[in-house]
Amino acid sequence: MDLLKSMKISASGMKAQGERMRIISENLANKDSIGATPDQDPYRRKVVTFSNVLDKEINAQKVVVDKVTEDKSEFGSRFDPNHPAADADGYVKIPNVNSLVEVMDMKETQRSYQANLGAIDASKKMIMQTLEILR
Repeated sequence: MDLLKSMKISASGMKAQGERMRIISENLANKDSIGATPDQDPYRRKVVTFSNVLDKEINAQKVVVDKVTEDKSEFGSRFDPNHPAADADGYVKIPNVNSLVEVMDMKETQRSYQANLGAIDASKKMIMQTLEILR
């Protein structure tokens, strides 16, 4: 495989994982964002999906962020009758963000990013060794 092509493929993976990391960070930052009134929903967790796209320039499949969607799972609730967003029973809807899940997704994203970076480094070393041989 062409070494420059492999570097471009890995770079696309790094870019996609960078976008995923941004969404995970947004989820964690808003894990306590609740509505101001009882009829207002709290922050809804976002999820990233990827897809493969043919890059005609290098004639190879690259990974890209396909779309960022909202997680349709149920909101949680907590009893806080003094909060302005409490319903008639005194419960406040809380975001569907689970910090543990987000941290695990973050670790997975970091590992994938590091793997792509390692592939780029390996390709770069092979190119440098090839240039040394040709001297």
